Amino acid sequence: MTYHIRVRASALIIQDESIVLVEFTDENGVHHNLPGGGVDPGETIIEAVKREAREEASVEVEVEVGQVAFLYEYAPHMNENKYGKVHSLTTIFDCKLKDGEVPKLAVVPDLNQTDVKWVKFNELHKVVLYPNLRKEILNYHELKINIELTEEHLLEEYSSC
Repeated sequence: MTYHIRVRASALIIQDESIVLVEFTDENGVHHNLPGGGVDPGETIIEAVKREAREEASVEVEVEVGQVAFLYEYAPHMNENKYGKVHSLTTIFDCKLKDGEVPKLAVVPDLNQTDVKWVKFNELHKVVLYPNLRKEILNYHELKINIELTEEHLLEEYSSC
């Protein structure tokens, strides 16, 4: 069965007034993304964000349930297919690096991935960020208002009457 919308997860890794970004160089020039990607079959969205941080930034991260920073929807028909034809919904998680972790380029990086780096918040306006979530990232960093993620397996079951 195929679905009309792809579920994605991204890691928002903030430390010392900086953010981890993955750098790509392709036909669009140099641009940056949060570490992230699609949720695989049989994988939870939290498992996906941890895997994507490991694959794209070579780091292990901690994610606490409830630490959703914000959501991002890409609807191709509303955006002239600028990022392709796949409709997607991305959950951006507030992630913390595990002790001793240092973001770096993977041994086998994604296609067109050229670097992983810390970008200072006061330098964020100087990089091309796809999607352009600068305002949302800075607002989240300033306000730290999380969205609660509710997972079915953590809900209380009804007891029989």
